[in-house]
Amino acid sequence: MSLDKNTQIGVIGAGTMGTGIAQVASTFGHKVVLYDPYSDQLNSSKSGLEKILNRQVEKERMTQSEVDSILERIVFTDNLSTLSGSGFLIEAIVEDLEIKKEVFQKVEEILEDDAILATNTSSLSIASISSALKRPERFLGVHFFNPAPLMKLVEIIPGISTDEAVTVSARSLIDTWQKVTVRAKDTPGFIVNRVARPFYGEALRIYEEGVADAATIDWAMKELGGFKMGPFELMDLIGHDVNYKVTESVFKEFYYDPRFKPSFAQKRLVESGRLGKKTNLGFYDYRDGAKNPEPVKDAVLGEKILHRILAMLINEAVDAVFMNVASIEDVDLAMTNGVNYPMGLLKWADELGPSRVLDWMSALQVEYREDRYRPNPLLKQKVRRGENFYE
Repeated sequence: MSLDKNTQIGVIGAGTMGTGIAQVASTFGHKVVLYDPYSDQLNSSKSGLEKILNRQVEKERMTQSEVDSILERIVFTDNLSTLSGSGFLIEAIVEDLEIKKEVFQKVEEILEDDAILATNTSSLSIASISSALKRPERFLGVHFFNPAPLMKLVEIIPGISTDEAVTVSARSLIDTWQKVTVRAKDTPGFIVNRVARPFYGEALRIYEEGVADAATIDWAMKELGGFKMGPFELMDLIGHDVNYKVTESVFKEFYYDPRFKPSFAQKRLVESGRLGKKTNLGFYDYRDGAKNPEPVKDAVLGEKILHRILAMLINEAVDAVFMNVASIEDVDLAMTNGVNYPMGLLKWADELGPSRVLDWMSALQVEYREDRYRPNPLLKQKVRRGENFYE
């Protein structure tokens, strides 16, 4: 069960994520076997990785010998049995439960009994995937963020059957790869994709109500909130097909909790093929010569927008702690390292004062009388006791 630099790392799926994970593991001295059934994908993965690494040499961030060593340690293969010597295996393929189950059933027959198996899923239940295994106790979720070599965060998600020693070993190994690891319960969206939903969802709600346009909401979140990108810019970058699908999935998995309700405005964009930057049209127009509306730089309106979205984000972060999805520290680490928020949301709550956040949430609940705006019980408890989240 002990994993170290001598452990062979197996990676299934030579797409962007799988190739990135292989690069990370090889950079830290591991022999890596990168498997994909499609030889064209393997060739694309190899040439893409060579291009990325050679650019590092050009920028004098790496030497040619370092790059050569990284590439030499990676075996690109379309033969599944080549994975057999792997002590730690990560799957990074399409988000399809049945396909993942089928792959792990095959892999389990090939690997040694003490090998650890992991999925890089961002949205599927760890318990569901593990049900296909004879030994589910050696399986867990290890969720990297894209691009894996650059993004620091990795969510570690033990399933209901995962042996604690497996969780500890996997997390310790990935810590040696200089990643920031956080532990999350096997619940929809884990930490980041759950807590971040209001950044999009509440911005869309404000937009649909006609309180402000996309440019003004983005301006408020960037200039007044300190976020690197506004929610509409970010949705356009991610792609509305992808972002809407995640929202829809989280909404369904949470038994249609109104906190996660998808937006008709975004649904209509997807239906019309306006997917954002990749189609040159989303909330913004990215075509040559296009002119997009300027934001209304009204400080009072901007503060109103920021407070509403921020209150919902903090309330969701509090809920993740309240429901034992993750610790206070891990929730804040996840949001600052996974989506580059300017501050951990619970630390932000302390700076504002939990009572102020509760006031914002209570005002929304009174105004709308919707369950979407219910303040979290833990937030109420903190205010009642005069406590902060960090003591």
